[in-house]
Amino acid sequence: MKTYVWDVRNYVNDLSTYPQITEIIQGFKQDELISIPTETVYGLAANAKSEAAVSKIYTAKGRPSDNPLIVHIYDQQQLDFVQDIHPSAQQLMDYFWPGPISFILPLKRDSLAPKVTAGKETVAVRMPNDQVARQLLELCGLPLAAPSANLSGRPSPTNYHHVYEDLEGRIYGIVRGDDSEIGLESTVLDCSQYPFKIARPGAVTETMLNDIVPGCTTAADYTDEGAPIAPGMKYRHYAPKSPVELIEGGITQPYEVAENIAVVGPKSIESLIMGGTFYPLCEDEHDFKGAAAHLYEVLRSIDHNDAISQIVISGFKRQEQTDALMNRIDKASAGK
Repeated sequence: MKTYVWDVRNYVNDLSTYPQITEIIQGFKQDELISIPTETVYGLAANAKSEAAVSKIYTAKGRPSDNPLIVHIYDQQQLDFVQDIHPSAQQLMDYFWPGPISFILPLKRDSLAPKVTAGKETVAVRMPNDQVARQLLELCGLPLAAPSANLSGRPSPTNYHHVYEDLEGRIYGIVRGDDSEIGLESTVLDCSQYPFKIARPGAVTETMLNDIVPGCTTAADYTDEGAPIAPGMKYRHYAPKSPVELIEGGITQPYEVAENIAVVGPKSIESLIMGGTFYPLCEDEHDFKGAAAHLYEVLRSIDHNDAISQIVISGFKRQEQTDALMNRIDKASAGK
């Protein structure tokens, strides 16, 4: 299969003027798979109301069939496939959308392709803030199911090159925009019962949610081994080819490693590393946003170094600000 690439970086302010925009929109309407940029990571998008289109997502990614997808919308008026939205959930959606948070809501029967929800009676929905993604959603007029645009289990893609590396020849096309700003997948909030529960941590934290609706969340459990209600919960995710070891609490004293080991951490610890190859992740142990934005890029770059057979990551202090970052590192190291 030929994979088309549409570079829209010079048309971000008005995507309708891009010469090949009709080709992209028709692709969605003809049940094709198209990768799109978002502020979190690049997504692999398809018509969420077409079982044929959604089936292609699972095939292209090699994704387990019980792992549900997130549906992306442009406007809340498109929420004709959900029902019985809790008033507090509505309040949170009104405040945080568009943005990096997905809400798990009760699904209307027979309103979406069954594979979107992996047979569940709820669906995760997000309204992205990325300018290109929003215009594509508006122009095609469809709710788009869009997991990360990578092979299942691999580090998520934060730029066009990552998508092309994993999915060239497997999908219809890639919309090339800017690199993803946040670099980690969205927060997923389970609103199927009250108080709500964070099913996957992201840029929108529990404190931020409770600042808007006090007492709206209960303690999260990211180790739930049941059937996943949101992406990124059950399986080993975000993982490079080499095994990953996490140094809990971070490297704080001289650390000697063999030459075949990559050490990942803040630039501030580089002087402590003896041997191996050091890959800077951010400026220092307080630069959580920098670490989140560059984690997948660094893990993928290590994959291109054939001399590396193991990765050591200097961990960050576990606190609310690092929940999402440490969750992804835990998953990459096959931690629970």
